[in-house]
Amino acid sequence: MNWAVWKKDFKRYLLLERGLSANSIEAYLLDVSKLEAYALEGQMSVQSMAPLDIQQFLAHVHQQHIAPTSQARLLSALKSFFTFLQIEHNLPNNPAMLIEAPRLLRKLPDVLSIAEIDQLIDSIDLSLPEGMRNKALLEVLYGCGLRVSELVSLKISNLFLEEEFIKVEGKGNKERLIPIGNQAIKYLSIYLSESRPQVPIKLGQEDMVFLNRRGTAISRVMVFLMIKKLASKAQITKEISPHTFRHSFATHLVEGGADLRAVQDMLGHESISTTEIYTHLDNAYLQTVMTEFHPRSKKRSQ
Repeated sequence: MNWAVWKKDFKRYLLLERGLSANSIEAYLLDVSKLEAYALEGQMSVQSMAPLDIQQFLAHVHQQHIAPTSQARLLSALKSFFTFLQIEHNLPNNPAMLIEAPRLLRKLPDVLSIAEIDQLIDSIDLSLPEGMRNKALLEVLYGCGLRVSELVSLKISNLFLEEEFIKVEGKGNKERLIPIGNQAIKYLSIYLSESRPQVPIKLGQEDMVFLNRRGTAISRVMVFLMIKKLASKAQITKEISPHTFRHSFATHLVEGGADLRAVQDMLGHESISTTEIYTHLDNAYLQTVMTEFHPRSKKRSQ
């Protein structure tokens, strides 16, 4: 066996057994190729690799000033690779299994307030041909907490508006049902019945919800540019992107008292720890909670 065969089989394993997305698979294979180059240069065999070898490899990578997040992903890729070799090629042990990933500083996501969400959406010019599409698009983006990739690939056949649910295809081609609120349903229905029929739809695009003026599915870049333009028009100075609406969706739910597990399901997070970042709450909100509920607070002690 050689590295080319291992990587080919590993790619199939990641796709079929792990269900990873194409981007994740590409990143994992790139990480394994880094280990391959290091092993070949040091004339090491995979079978003889020990935890110390992996630690020295990680130290070598660290010296190249690679970001801690990339180092953590690299270690995750190696653990998966050696686990695969154990299963498929009888590797006796996983030398990366007990190695701890570097500690990562969690960057809190930028979040728009409810007033800023309203301000931005209200800045849409509904007199333009794309106006109602943009309004429906942002209402769905914020109202359902979608990733932009999920938004642009949303299909009419996956809309269940009478039942107040939509079905999306998330990371790793995993489908999930998400509740959709009245506001999003209202403008999505208007767009589908009045605005979308005015677009000359290209062959093969009939089931796509959000179309550009050429009749094909709107792109992620187009959504990004549209949001940037609206933010400038609404005089919102925060650095925002389509993902900001997803962060805002989750934060507003958690601040409103939503169960974290429910938010996890709606976001499509595999791990609850990923969702826990949305438990960050601003000081004003925390002060309100303290005043309202703590037995020694001024409000309750009066």
